[in-house]
Amino acid sequence: MEGKHPIENIMRTTMENIRDMVDVDTVIGEPILTQDGSTVIPVSRVSFGFVAGGAEYHCGSRYRAPAEDGNRLPFGGGTGAGVTLQPMGFLVTNQNSVRLLPAQAYAPADRIIELVPQLMCEVKTMLKNKNEKEQAKRANSAPPPANPQPNPQPVPQA
Repeated sequence: MEGKHPIENIMRTTMENIRDMVDVDTVIGEPILTQDGSTVIPVSRVSFGFVAGGAEYHCGSRYRAPAEDGNRLPFGGGTGAGVTLQPMGFLVTNQNSVRLLPAQAYAPADRIIELVPQLMCEVKTMLKNKNEKEQAKRANSAPPPANPQPNPQPVPQA
């Protein structure tokens, strides 16, 4: 590790530990299959912070000889990290739909926004059913089509 500063070792070790803690399975959890055939997938928000610092310092009147790797002064440093995991909700999928069930209460406006796609599907279905009923009603109540030619009369033979 010649030529590398000691802070690089400290930072590398901390980042490797964070990488081990935070992976994709932390954000999007393992899918859970239910008895009715639905799949439930937990979703979380992960935030993390990282800080590293260090300094080379002079020992005052007790001067140390240069280290073997050059003219470096003694080094002191440290790192810190923090991780926050906040459950956001669950994706519930089945053959007909995908829904997000929030893990926490939302404001009424957020709930309305969440329900808009479902409401649109229901309105679309209602309009389609109404049109189908009207078409069926028209087809049943319409008079039989008029025959423009009268029934042919047998022609007497002479």
